[in-house]
Formats: sequence, C-alpha cells, structure tokens
Amino acid sequence: MAGVWFDELSVGQRFEHPIRRTITETDNILFTALTHNPALLHLDEEYMKGTEFGRRVVNSAFTLGLMVGISVGDTTLGTAVANLGWDEVRFPKPVFHGDTIRVVTEVLELRESRSRPDQGIVVFLHQAYNQHDELVASCKRSGLQRKRPR
Repeated sequence: MAGVWFDELSVGQRFEHPIRRTITETDNILFTALTHNPALLHLDEEYMKGTEFGRRVVNSAFTLGLMVGISVGDTTLGTAVANLGWDEVRFPKPVFHGDTIRVVTEVLELRESRSRPDQGIVVFLHQAYNQHDELVASCKRSGLQRKRPR
C-alpha cells in the first residue's frame, strides 16, 4: 500500500512526486479522440499556426487527469474511498507536445467524517509544472480517505 492513511496526513504537508511525464502527440490525440472533443486547437496543426500558440495545445482534461494521476501513488493509492470533487481547476499556461510535467501536492484541509468514524475528508492542492518550472495546471481535490486500521 503506497498511499497515506488519513491520520498520517497533516495540513501543510507537501509531496514532490518523483514521477515526471513527457506528454506526447499520441497522448493528446488519443485522449481527445476518446473523449469526442473535436476542438481544432488539439487536432489541427495547420489551423493552430494562425493562432497565438502557433501549434497544437494539449487537451486540458488530459493535463488535469495526468496531474491528479501522478499524485495517487504517494497520497491515496490503497487508502482512498472516493474522489469527492475537483474545485478551482486552473490552466494558467498551455501545455504542448514534448512538455515534461512534474507535480507537487499540498494538504490544505483535514476533517473527520461525521458519518464514517474510520474515514476522513482531505483537501489536496495539486500543482503541475512544465520543464521551465512554469505552473501549467492546478486544482483542489477533495477525497474521502481511510484511517489506519486499528
């Protein structure tokens, strides 16, 4: 079990996740196709040459999923009961094919579950950075987390 039990977490605790991921064209095209998103900014290189970006932009839903996914092994793998929601999802800079993403997670809030004494609610702040250390994505994620079995 790689994740952390609710009662082992503390507000302000930070995780600098060791997994990094270089995003490929295949990642972007496949994810975009699988989610039926026909947006030209993800699929049409010629169209994008005439935009401020000059090239295709990685689908932000992929970036969000990757950011949260990278965090799982160090935080919630084997200890999560449920994902309760994502709030304040932001993409301050675009992600492009070839960008390498690293993720930092901070514990923002902890509270005991009122209805489940063996669980608690945690709010994580996930932040993704590209290879230039520019913030490219962030979100707050609330989850129901198990306490260490007694």
